[in-house]
Amino acid sequence: MAALIVVVLAVVVLFGFVVWLGPPYLPTMKTQVDTALDLLDLKPGQTMLELGSGDGRVLLAAAKRGWNVVGYEVNPILVFVSWVITWRYRKQVQVIWGNMWQKVWPPADGIFTFLLDRYMPKLDKKITQTYKSKSIKLVSFAFEMPDKPKKIEKNGIFLYHYHKS
Repeated sequence: MAALIVVVLAVVVLFGFVVWLGPPYLPTMKTQVDTALDLLDLKPGQTMLELGSGDGRVLLAAAKRGWNVVGYEVNPILVFVSWVITWRYRKQVQVIWGNMWQKVWPPADGIFTFLLDRYMPKLDKKITQTYKSKSIKLVSFAFEMPDKPKKIEKNGIFLYHYHKS
């Protein structure tokens, strides 16, 4: 019984503590995934980052479109789930276990996130600093980027364009 309690507490902590770092685990519905990827409109071979990649469903959908994808996830259980469901596309998909804010982001053409409102200014700063010499698109599910004009809003997905400086 004590072992079960420890396991349950560990799972609660792993899924709960991510709220302090960024994206919570809330599975994105297929229609929203399709809308977000359609708005990004990347070509096969281009690269998308997913910040808070959860169970890997967005990574998988993007890989099926021929995109290269890099997902960042702090929950080791979800990292493992992502590795399993994207295994077939392992040459296109990289799942990184760790805090996305502390990682160096690779060159990319698009970013997908379902990040809480309070982290959006921090994300704006990170994108601006990381991709200052490259244009990149951002799609955000449910939360808007403050003080940045959105290009398009569709089904609760917001598209933003960052232009190289």
